[in-house]
Amino acid sequence: MESELRPGAAVLSDVDLESDEKLWEGEDDGDHGGWFCVRTDPFPCPAEGCTFVADFMTAAHLVLVWEERDDPNLLWHAQRAKEVGRNPRIVDYERGFGPSASYYAWEAAGRPVHGVKR
Repeated sequence: MESELRPGAAVLSDVDLESDEKLWEGEDDGDHGGWFCVRTDPFPCPAEGCTFVADFMTAAHLVLVWEERDDPNLLWHAQRAKEVGRNPRIVDYERGFGPSASYYAWEAAGRPVHGVKR
């Protein structure tokens, strides 16, 4: 049975890890202006051979965003970043930060990350 795409849905796709393509896409790639993200000290992508350096909490090179500043999952991830020394700050998301994805759409997609095969 073929699944139907809907707002907030995400789709995993095959990708060559040498490319800069996204690992998943969904209709959630819309404007997240006014949402919140976690800015951190720069840290490298853990995928072997990847040169991407993140300045935000990311998944598959997409800035993870939350609609509410006090979302429990946002606060939990900010705390985890603090525990590993990444100096997290909750900031308003801006398009100039790069492509974004809702944390909950990412979670619904199975939490795909760059460089990890299922």
